[in-house]
Amino acid sequence: MDGGVVTFIIAVLIVAVFIFVAILLTGKRGYTFNKELYQTRFLAIENKLNQDSPATWTVVIIEADKLLDKAMVEMGVPGKTMGDRLKRRGDKFEHLNAVWRVHKLRNAIAHESGFEISYKQASNALAVYKQALKDLGAI
Repeated sequence: MDGGVVTFIIAVLIVAVFIFVAILLTGKRGYTFNKELYQTRFLAIENKLNQDSPATWTVVIIEADKLLDKAMVEMGVPGKTMGDRLKRRGDKFEHLNAVWRVHKLRNAIAHESGFEISYKQASNALAVYKQALKDLGAI
């Protein structure tokens, strides 16, 4: 074989290895969700939100956060926690800061005794979760 051909083949192999490693590090590409399932689950969460029932305000945020985390896990985004997954694939979200804000709200609800939110906060959080699920292609 000619030296130029061997060099070309080696260069192609090196590029292929880099592409393969990049795909592994960034998770699955082109994942297709069962949109009907995610839409049904999110609609059920939205329907639980009741302006006259403060108990529903925190529940819907926790459930929406779980649904978003499930979508990220299903996509193959690595990480032990949702925070880890957001750090790795935050580029998927149009409004990453808003997603972080509602996730931190969820954490406050789950970990701070007596933490209270308003109906407006719950409603706004649901809108952020909905957009995040759209950004991922889940709904």
